Amino acid sequence: MNLEFAVPSQIKEAQKKLYPLIIPVGTIEYHGPHCAYGCDGLIAQGLVDKLSLEREIFIAPTIWYSPASYAVAGIESGSIHVDCDCFETYVEYVLQHLVYSGWKNIYMLIHHQYEDENLLPMTLACMKAGKKVIFKYMDETKGLGWWGNKENETFYETLQEGENPWNWINVLPCMSKEAQHATGYDHAGKYEASMLMALYPEALKMDLLPMSNEWFIQSAKDASIELGNKMVELSMKDLRERIN
Repeated sequence: MNLEFAVPSQIKEAQKKLYPLIIPVGTIEYHGPHCAYGCDGLIAQGLVDKLSLEREIFIAPTIWYSPASYAVAGIESGSIHVDCDCFETYVEYVLQHLVYSGWKNIYMLIHHQYEDENLLPMTLACMKAGKKVIFKYMDETKGLGWWGNKENETFYETLQEGENPWNWINVLPCMSKEAQHATGYDHAGKYEASMLMALYPEALKMDLLPMSNEWFIQSAKDASIELGNKMVELSMKDLRERIN
């Protein structure tokens, strides 16, 4: 279910049953003349929508404005880059209010600068924001010095038996490094275009590809729905295992 359509009773029931709350994290970033600016977020959304057909999950609105960077093209390209520190603060506030309202099983799903699951600015910002929220929550609900308190001397031994606060917020790639190695990973080329083709074909205008001679998009001419479906299925396999 989409969070923005939910009523309070539905949210409380989902929180009680620890349904996953998944937040797609995207960008508005130049992907060549043939590929939609929202490519990254659309891929995350598309995978989450597929997962929602298989199990009970809640889907939060996609975060669109983020640290896109201008590594691919300058500001004139139409990319919208948000400073990493500002983004981290924004994400921290979003996660803080989700956790304090009762969500304890949150996943942020990213398909931007996540080659081989390297920890680049967007991913690091989300991870750091999540850990800051958890520490703040523990301090405020259990009191300062909670970990050192005698009552918590078995904290680590009991993590697997009950609630584990370190697992309340997880940051995941849309494609694990294993899935990337099984097919491929690029920016607006053969692989990303294929994946987008499988999830949102209307977001691709392949007839516009010849408008640019940029090196990173030339392989998009070899994109196919068959490859895209394979990439989607490999991604779904990993997400089924990682999202509990």
